[in-house]
Amino acid sequence: MTHLQAGLSPETLEKARLELNENPDTLHQDIQEVRDMVITRPDIGFLRTDDAFILRFLRARKFHHFEAFRLLAQYFEYRQQNLDMFKSFKATDPGIKQALKDGFPGGLANLDHYGRKILVLFAANWDQSRYTLVDILRAILLSLEAMIEDPELQVNGFVLIIDWSNFTFKQASKLTPSMLRLAIEGLQDSFPARFGGIHFVNQPWYIHALYTVIRPFLKEKTRKRIFLHGNNLNSLHQLIHPEILPSEFGGMLPPYDMGTWARTLLDHEYDDDSEYSMGPYSVPGKEVDRELSPRSMKRSQSVVDPTVLKRMDKNEEENMQPLLSLD
Repeated sequence: MTHLQAGLSPETLEKARLELNENPDTLHQDIQEVRDMVITRPDIGFLRTDDAFILRFLRARKFHHFEAFRLLAQYFEYRQQNLDMFKSFKATDPGIKQALKDGFPGGLANLDHYGRKILVLFAANWDQSRYTLVDILRAILLSLEAMIEDPELQVNGFVLIIDWSNFTFKQASKLTPSMLRLAIEGLQDSFPARFGGIHFVNQPWYIHALYTVIRPFLKEKTRKRIFLHGNNLNSLHQLIHPEILPSEFGGMLPPYDMGTWARTLLDHEYDDDSEYSMGPYSVPGKEVDRELSPRSMKRSQSVVDPTVLKRMDKNEEENMQPLLSLD
């Protein structure tokens, strides 16, 4: 074991060897091979190329050198193309702070039985009058940056649960193609995290319809890890044990405290609120819509393609089982 593997338990070391092809004898050579490729992309500013940083990209791509380099390049390219998102990329940024305090994202205290960190999102908590979807994405990316420092999570990865209860038509209308593309590019294509499962629970029919629209744009590997449970929490419990879940997900633990992760990042600044004036973010080819509306919004018309909606059975989610299974 090299110093770069310090912090990994014996079980995780073995997992890294078997599942990720991580070999302590060739670790420095693997890292150097990725670093040597940086010269092939002079158009990208690689702000970090130290051993520990490159290692997380190798782990995310199972030590396939070229795939790890491509992910590294996309990581920095995404930041170059979306400069406004990263100008004030810190927990105390007003938009990020408000999103964090509303649980975007939340993190459960217990890991799942594979050692993965469980992230939770309660979609209806989004207060459009205080922060935008881009702020939520920024808060998620910032949180992942903090969590991925843990080498155990670099190997074991993450699980995401999204609760869509009470998420309205009005809120769903903000999930525009440009916003969804920004999120997919940032999370699927440009970040060195291993997601073992993405679980939708209590999703209304229009969220299912929206997923049908974006599904072709997701990688096959991502599609295989998305589960649509609807109101069937038993199917969720087959994959994540209820002993480690809060009561909102039919678990045995108390209700989730939305400020738990925010307090970790913000510490003594958690209660220091400041005024936040929202302005437009620049997204290549589009401007992200930032229309304000009160938190207690009435349902309005969905913007999902009506030809898709006609194919949807509105009661389908009531008995929906996971559509896909893990590898």
